[in-house]
Amino acid sequence: MQAMTSKERVKKALNHETPDKLPIDMGSTGVTGVHCLIVEKLRDYFGLEKKPVKVIDPYQMLGEVDQELIDIIGIDVVGAGGRNNMFGFPNENWKEFETPWGQTVLVGEKFNYSYDDDGSILLHPKGDTTAPPSGRMPKDSYFFDTIIRQDPFEEDQLNPEDNLEEFTHAGEEEIAHWKKVVESLKGTDKAVIGNFGDTGLGDIALVPAPFMKYPKGIRDITEWYMSTVMRTDYVKKVFDRQTDIAIENMKLLKDIVGDTFDILYICGTDLGTQDSQFCSPETFDDLWLPYYKKMNDWIHANTNWKTFKHCCGSIEPLLPNLIRAGFDIINPVQINAAGMDPHHLKRQYGEQVTFWGGGVDTQKVLPYGKPEQVREDVLRNCEIFSKDGGFVFNTVHNIQANVPLENVVAMIDAFKEFNGDKQRIVSNI
Repeated sequence: MQAMTSKERVKKALNHETPDKLPIDMGSTGVTGVHCLIVEKLRDYFGLEKKPVKVIDPYQMLGEVDQELIDIIGIDVVGAGGRNNMFGFPNENWKEFETPWGQTVLVGEKFNYSYDDDGSILLHPKGDTTAPPSGRMPKDSYFFDTIIRQDPFEEDQLNPEDNLEEFTHAGEEEIAHWKKVVESLKGTDKAVIGNFGDTGLGDIALVPAPFMKYPKGIRDITEWYMSTVMRTDYVKKVFDRQTDIAIENMKLLKDIVGDTFDILYICGTDLGTQDSQFCSPETFDDLWLPYYKKMNDWIHANTNWKTFKHCCGSIEPLLPNLIRAGFDIINPVQINAAGMDPHHLKRQYGEQVTFWGGGVDTQKVLPYGKPEQVREDVLRNCEIFSKDGGFVFNTVHNIQANVPLENVVAMIDAFKEFNGDKQRIVSNI
């Protein structure tokens, strides 16, 4: 088979056809990324120039997997994100920041912080230190936790508009940003996954609004989960208007990005725990499906983009519903959760949806196993999921800071081994 470009390879897999080799994603989104500490260690391992890693997602402290690593690893996918990060400021005009674990990284100029009494680092929305902090990094942590900022409210005074204030029509700054992104991607042979924002229905990372100075509405995570049961009319009003705004923005931005995008990241709302689901299939159909389907239907009728749904946990009972909602891709494929056996998933759903992730167990094998165990896990999962396409290799969620470098290298090497790549990495750690 003639060698394909990365874009051709990913498209082939998404169309449930067998590509020349298995495609890999490593760093294109906030749910398929790599912690900045691991990025630095990989650069050192490969003998690349020593320089601070850019933190492209300060919330999770994910590092930029730059072109040098993309070439060495053979990554097939690149990401295109919105103008602002999770804390509401752009990644631009980079400056150095010394992390609690002793790594010097680069962060955006509005990465402005203070300290809590216990020494935790407090990050402020939009870089405004006069606003209450929206993120906390404890001294022994490797990422930020959201600070819940929930004002007291009276039940009869709840207004869905308060939970909609962050969803606005794309303005001149956003349009200029996307034009710049498209220009930067001209000539790329990689598949591109884009994320306009606005489409995350009840995403728990977004509900507390760490990017807003003074969020209103229901912002406490527990209160929001309770609302999906007790205040369904309220939640539906939020989802209904949010969906309309998202489609209006997609109509505008589609004319800018066109076929530059191959995939659109829609939503990161988790519906599963380690052992079960947050909702029944019937509740999903009532509360989420109409709005997901409306977005997916518009995208499929008006673009060539495939749609990407992130959903952690034991979600096998909900997969038929997610497929009916129109999603083309499911991530992270948490193979270590109840009911998420790779053989069953591929056999039951492999012709209907693409699995993006599930390449290696990140709860036990990757952080705590031996390199040979990592190799065996990767080869086994690739063999199962890759049959007849419909699979893009990625870990189960992001690669965290505490993962041994030798295991990350073993994972990359096993992936290359599966693909028959003669330029395999041989670990000398």
